[in-house]
Amino acid sequence: MNALLSATGLHVTFPGRRGDPPARAVDGVDLDIGAGEIVALVGESGCGKTTLARSLLGLVRPTSGSVTFAGAPLTYRSAELKAYRRRVQLVLQDPSGSLNPRHTVYDAVAEGLRIHGVPGDERAAVASALSRAGLRPPERFFLRYPHELSGGQRQRVVIAGALVLEPELIVADEPVASLDASVRGEVLALLLRLRTELGLSALVVTHDLGLAWNIADRVAVMYLGRVVETGTVEEVLSAPRHPYTRALLSVLPESPTDPVVLAGEPPDPSRIPAGCRFHARCQVLASGEADRAGLAGACRTRDLPVLAGRGRAAACHVHGGPP
Repeated sequence: MNALLSATGLHVTFPGRRGDPPARAVDGVDLDIGAGEIVALVGESGCGKTTLARSLLGLVRPTSGSVTFAGAPLTYRSAELKAYRRRVQLVLQDPSGSLNPRHTVYDAVAEGLRIHGVPGDERAAVASALSRAGLRPPERFFLRYPHELSGGQRQRVVIAGALVLEPELIVADEPVASLDASVRGEVLALLLRLRTELGLSALVVTHDLGLAWNIADRVAVMYLGRVVETGTVEEVLSAPRHPYTRALLSVLPESPTDPVVLAGEPPDPSRIPAGCRFHARCQVLASGEADRAGLAGACRTRDLPVLAGRGRAAACHVHGGPP
């Protein structure tokens, strides 16, 4: 599968505060999203996944590395960036924060058309987008305000605001985190239907591996600025290799294993440790398994390469090899 969106060697570094070293929020990432593919980007809060997503959208300029879309490099000249953002749309976590409470549903969905100066019948385009997002009949919602809608309906309005520009890819940042469990399933089903009907690609940013299982084709697990495991959803979630992925999976209600409690908090991205960046919290190292494999020293002192390509891989000295 050819990549629609591709990041190569991506770094995003922020200046340190009060003399601290720079924070390496994204510290070398290769990531591909194919046409019609849904990729889940998974990790704890603070791992860098939202910064990575924003850099793929052109909202944060990478310190180094490159982003290409449909084979063309992403540039940061205003006109070209504006055209790019019409083709790649963002869907945010909190629909209440995404929607102006003073704007009707019609105006919220039509806003993108007006910003980009899209010609044609605005009313028909807004109605079509609302209908595709599952708000039918669309005219019934035109004059309603966000406070008059349920949480699920508000999220559908946000999705309609992205769809109205007919994008090729959406970046959904925790798209169902603020919704009730019953509504979450409906919104996830909507995203899957849009992929089937429109050929829409998506990067879904989430901390929830259960959500990834329900919606994604492939999974990229992120820890401290790096992707530490990649593969198809079945490969990664049925047979995780990286101890961090195993720990994330272990806390799901349906997990067959006891929950793994990770020691401490993720390290500060301005002070990334030597060796494997996960080693201070790693159950493989703590249990003595790395010692028995003769790899404990490597875990503590030798960094791992950036995971590249679309294949099955894990950035782990002990479990990173072939199955």
